[in-house]
Amino acid sequence: MVFPPQAYRPERAIVSLGDTFWDRVAPADFPETRLRFRNDRAARQVGLDTLDDGEWVRNFGRFAPLPGSLDTPLALRYHGHQFRTYNPDLGDGRGFTFAQLRDADSRLMDLGTKGSGQTPWSRFGDGRLTLKGGVREVLASEMLEALGVPTSRSFSLIETGEALDRGDEPSPTRSAVLVRLSHGHIRIGTFQRLAYHRDEDGLRRLTAYVLRELYGEDGDDPLRLLSLVVERTARLAAAYMAAGFVHGVLNSDNINVTGESFDYGPWRFAPTCDPAFVAAYFDHAGLYAFGRQPEAIHWDAMQLAVSLRPLADAEPLIAILDTFGDLYQPAVAHAILWRLGRAPLDAARDRALVQAVERALRGTGTAIDRFFFDAYARDLPADYGAGWEEARSALAAFPVIGDRAHPFWSGAPCSMLIDEVEAIWSAIDARDDWAPFHAKVARINEMREALARCPFRSADSRV
Repeated sequence: MVFPPQAYRPERAIVSLGDTFWDRVAPADFPETRLRFRNDRAARQVGLDTLDDGEWVRNFGRFAPLPGSLDTPLALRYHGHQFRTYNPDLGDGRGFTFAQLRDADSRLMDLGTKGSGQTPWSRFGDGRLTLKGGVREVLASEMLEALGVPTSRSFSLIETGEALDRGDEPSPTRSAVLVRLSHGHIRIGTFQRLAYHRDEDGLRRLTAYVLRELYGEDGDDPLRLLSLVVERTARLAAAYMAAGFVHGVLNSDNINVTGESFDYGPWRFAPTCDPAFVAAYFDHAGLYAFGRQPEAIHWDAMQLAVSLRPLADAEPLIAILDTFGDLYQPAVAHAILWRLGRAPLDAARDRALVQAVERALRGTGTAIDRFFFDAYARDLPADYGAGWEEARSALAAFPVIGDRAHPFWSGAPCSMLIDEVEAIWSAIDARDDWAPFHAKVARINEMREALARCPFRSADSRV
């Protein structure tokens, strides 16, 4: 394969941080590599779409180094709060950063893995990923991207031929290795680790790296970094709520400092607007329930501020944290209006519409995806009766700017509720039937194309 120089732009910026930030590791030697999903649309954005399937598997199943990028995979070190309990024994336990490169917008992107083998941070884990977990992550990231959520992209999914034992699902089960395309893999927990070790020099180097490589700014100002992260994470929280998405595990090691959502484990989409809806069966207290996600993400941003305390005074850090709510409110209005195909008016009327819609969704129990589909495709039909008068009246004032003529709007809503996810997996597990999976991905892409025709969101739906 000859990598086109005008499209493929390798990088190795992360090496500049030094070897105290990562461990060099080797990928697992899998008994087989069966390509199950390749994201050619994402690959096109980084100049890798011309790889044939054999080359693809060699790079993303056997992890032959990409020319000009990292020589060896790097397992990154970090700490984090897990369900508000601090854990200093974290790090990439079943993944690594495999390569860096520039996308079509010149953003620095990482190719990272999940299920690629053991690392020094695996503890008692086997470093593997179930095929079901890989399928679920593809479905989550494709759906979220279509719904305008800043998200990592599932780049590749390869079945690896090992039988895995898992205590929380039928075993043995099939295995896979996933590759993600992400705008960086620096987490809030990456900063927490440095603060824990009182590594002030490391904090400054990491701050400068994130500002320079991920935000395109010079300097090592911790206040500027926190301001950017608070803005991006407020937007992420708003995007989750507009999408009806529940991440499930919003620990500080799962929050990327670019505000890009990633690492999809026990995720679910809420069928109705139920603030108490949880994704993770082990979230007994509802810490990361649907309605508590903005609070959870704000709390994680606070942990970044605490970590930056060696570099800055408390008062300006707190002042920046206090802007989260003021940033979240217009962001959630913006995200909901985009999903409705309507142009924003002004802050007061935008917020009033959002509140009216939320009250109607909660009060009537209407399915989230059904409502957004109907409201985008046409004015709310007559069967939206009692309970929708306030929302209907508010919505009438907002100009329609979405393209209602797209064929997607003549069909039915595209949802991703748990029963359908399980049915897609059941077909794969029982009959090795991938048709429902590929049909769902195609349907999601049709929705993405339809929603992308609403113009005002396009400039800021990516981090």
